[in-house]
Amino acid sequence: MTKAPPAATKPREPSRRLSRDDRRRQLLGIGLRKLVERPIQDLSIDEVAAEAGISRGLLFHYFPTKNAFHQAVVEAAGRRVMRNVTPEDEGNRDERLGQFVQRFVLQLDRRRDSYLALVHGRTGASVGTEGLAWTLREAMARLVLDVTGLGEGALPVVHGWVAYVEDRALAWSEEPPAQRGTSLEALVDHCTGALHALLGVARVVRGGQRRDGSGSGSGSAAQRAVVDG
Repeated sequence: MTKAPPAATKPREPSRRLSRDDRRRQLLGIGLRKLVERPIQDLSIDEVAAEAGISRGLLFHYFPTKNAFHQAVVEAAGRRVMRNVTPEDEGNRDERLGQFVQRFVLQLDRRRDSYLALVHGRTGASVGTEGLAWTLREAMARLVLDVTGLGEGALPVVHGWVAYVEDRALAWSEEPPAQRGTSLEALVDHCTGALHALLGVARVVRGGQRRDGSGSGSGSAAQRAVVDG
């Protein structure tokens, strides 16, 4: 009996013609999806190009180097995190602060592995994002300043608080939902209370420096401006 010839490999369908901006968005979208599955340094240019239906060489028409593509994916991931944690415009300051915390916690709960790979992985060694964790936390801290109406001098305190919220959210999301000893609402209340406590400590420190005279000098401006009003 004559063997049937092996089936021919199905040729790749030609890619749809896209504008330059649309093609860049498509490639970044593919990169973001794959970032959920693997750290950025393992993101294959060949796989991304194949999924987009273009050649590897054509991908470099939109991103000059592999590192440039990886950097663009990392930056897009950071923008996505910021969009997801930004609270609604409605509501008072405390409500919007609580909404920020809740959205940040849920973001880490949904995308814990990709967040860890993005912010705490080996991305710095491969794409020059050594300061990514700091930059993302600073962006969130500035968002909180805007939400709460705190002055610029509160940035160091709020920046440290954002790192604390991240730590609490990662610990909370690590546990299976049925085994979590703390509800989402209780975690949000704890984190918002922690910010008020930190700001209260900053007020006490500021007041003590004024009384003993240690607040004089070039370093005291930020401490005097920790809280608006």
